[in-house]
Amino acid sequence: MEQYVIKGGNPLNGEVEIGGAKNAALAILAAAIMTDETVTIENLPNVRDINVLLQAIAEIGAMVDRIDAHTVKINGSFIKDVTVDNEFIRRIRASYYLIGALLGKYKKAEVALPGGCDIGSRPIDLHIKGFRAMGAEVDIAHGLVIAEAEKLNGTHIYLDKVSVGATINIMMAASMAEGKTVIENAAKEPHVVDVANFLNSMGANIRGAGTDVIRIVGVEKLHKTEYSVIPDQIEAGTFMFAAAAAGGDVLVKDVIPKHLEATTAKLVEAGCKVEEFDDAVRIISDGKLHHTQVTTLPYPGFPTDMQPQMAVILGIAEGTSTVTESIFENRFKYLDELARMGANVKVEGKDNNLLELIAADPAFNMTLEQLEACMDPARYTGRSEIQVTAFLKDVVQPILDANKELLGVKADISV
Repeated sequence: MEQYVIKGGNPLNGEVEIGGAKNAALAILAAAIMTDETVTIENLPNVRDINVLLQAIAEIGAMVDRIDAHTVKINGSFIKDVTVDNEFIRRIRASYYLIGALLGKYKKAEVALPGGCDIGSRPIDLHIKGFRAMGAEVDIAHGLVIAEAEKLNGTHIYLDKVSVGATINIMMAASMAEGKTVIENAAKEPHVVDVANFLNSMGANIRGAGTDVIRIVGVEKLHKTEYSVIPDQIEAGTFMFAAAAAGGDVLVKDVIPKHLEATTAKLVEAGCKVEEFDDAVRIISDGKLHHTQVTTLPYPGFPTDMQPQMAVILGIAEGTSTVTESIFENRFKYLDELARMGANVKVEGKDNNLLELIAADPAFNMTLEQLEACMDPARYTGRSEIQVTAFLKDVVQPILDANKELLGVKADISV
């Protein structure tokens, strides 16, 4: 296995450019097969899930032309099979987006049940509820979600719980249904808006994305487009938190500051200085952080994907902080590793969803390398050295490039 061995401990200074949002890109790639014309998608992140989904799309017959690591052309006119199942697609969460895409276009889909990170229960019952409401028959058999309809009809769908995946999946299927579909209690995340914008660029008729009510008028067919994926707010937030933890002065470029408002607010509360520009955010930190309280919520609240990074910087903050996880019930698995590094942490609450972080042990030097270990704690090998698996390359490499001299980083990849 390829690994980075990083030895840090110094302030971070420099600039970093943020790549495309994985969560938006995966849904956009699935939606790209809904037209028989060629679609060009730019600013793709070069991560495993993207490559797995592209392979699955190619295996059902679509033309997939990888122009470079961040650009692809897809033509869905060659699709000959609506069954998507292999050992790799079963490991990623985003496989379910192919249900909405194939069902919308072909009125039939057989897709492997989704996998993904072990952070808690993530059922697809809301997806199924939406498909059935539009007239599809949906069953689960032999590890596949099997959906079929003579035709899809527009309808009114109320989501019992805010769900990004269900919102996007229903939105895709409804784009090619007959009549008007209304999704109430829809997710408002930036990647929901990005997928809606992408579908609209292909000729879909979607209004209200970014609010809790989305209205879709189905169309007969979609057409070609060229589209660039939005910046990844989680990647951007991770760099911002790295600067906060290690101290220093970092300019995070190619972002949409509005998408980072919840993250920015908590950094300011913790004692960082944050400057916003049109497409960049600057974080200045002396490494002396204050305690605060955080609760994860659906957008525009504090993102659950930033919760571990937030816990890291609160672990070195003065005073006692609390983190409440309200989205997933199993997202504190990294705490054992933080405790091994000297963090004073305690999980409380009826559902073990309340994390208390108490003033850090002086030996708990949570700077850059521990922040990375938090995201992949199983790779932690010691208090001063972390091995980070190669899938973090796009996150770690820019820091290495900008800070080799300051950090004393071992930039070599060891196997």
